[in-house]
Amino acid sequence: MLFSPLTLGELELPNRLVMAPLTRLRAGEQGIPGPLLVEHYRQRASLGLIVSEGIYPVPVGQAYPGQPGIVTPEQVAGWKKVTDAVHAEGGRMFAQIMHGGRVSHSDITGGLPIVGPSAVAIDGVVRTPAGKQPYPVPHALSTDELPMVIQEIVTASLNAIEAGFDGVELHSANGYLLHEFLAPNSNIRTDSYGGSPENRARFVIETVNAVVAALGANRVGLRISPEHNVQGIAETDAADVRATYEVLVDSIAPLNLAYLSILHHEPTGELVQDLRKRFGGTFLVNTGFGVITTREEAVNLVAEGHADAVVVGRPAIANPDLARRWKESLPLNEPDPSTFYAEGAIGYTDYPMYQG
Repeated sequence: MLFSPLTLGELELPNRLVMAPLTRLRAGEQGIPGPLLVEHYRQRASLGLIVSEGIYPVPVGQAYPGQPGIVTPEQVAGWKKVTDAVHAEGGRMFAQIMHGGRVSHSDITGGLPIVGPSAVAIDGVVRTPAGKQPYPVPHALSTDELPMVIQEIVTASLNAIEAGFDGVELHSANGYLLHEFLAPNSNIRTDSYGGSPENRARFVIETVNAVVAALGANRVGLRISPEHNVQGIAETDAADVRATYEVLVDSIAPLNLAYLSILHHEPTGELVQDLRKRFGGTFLVNTGFGVITTREEAVNLVAEGHADAVVVGRPAIANPDLARRWKESLPLNEPDPSTFYAEGAIGYTDYPMYQG
């Protein structure tokens, strides 16, 4: 089943392996995808679907130095070279649109103040071009500012289509802006976007609807990570988590999105599988950062009906031909974590294909 075709939106995937959105920070100071990114993604075109690393939709949404954007004509043109290369190899690619929210620093955004749902800082330090610094207290976006932020994400999504992507994945996971609205500790608002699960889910629901109105549902996916308590997120009340994500999924289910992608440490558990039933469409799972997904686990998740496709990260980093290696039970290259967030080709475009 893992190696059988899958219809996703208007795409026909040759297999059910999806390359996870993987932060790699190789787009330079200007955030323009260059030849390295073209080659990296081209090499992995045999995976059923590639989801790009998180791409910032506006400069204030940039979370990391070296992260690519999709704001300027130069950035759009750079991504067009990437998608052209992937398509020339027969691949399919979605752009992950990622507003970093409070996971950033003004030294990263070119002096722009950091924004979030509430004026609550992450307890920790952020790596900036000037070294490690405490996370800043973000500017709490006003109710009047929220439509502008949604429009910025819509514009970035339209830019992604112009750049040749087959669709977009809206990043509502891992502690970034959309996730910050969902979590009760990062969203302490008292307006209609805070407080109850229904209110905390509102901004994400409105964003998804706006992007669907602009692109069509078949070109839009959503990524969520309930209970993934990273980057200052604390979703620790099981009843609240369930209520929040049930509202979110119930609200977007009628849209018939291309897919819903869930990162969770228990993909076969009750919460994830209940959300799958509620969504009712193409459902992707990712077991998270804790352990590397194995071939056996991926095969079983699809064969036992827990997911339509499996999102994999580190195996796809080290094995550009992962689909062939897993299908034929071939040995794997081991990923080198020291090169995950480095510069240059080492650990990025130099993992070999299987010879034989």
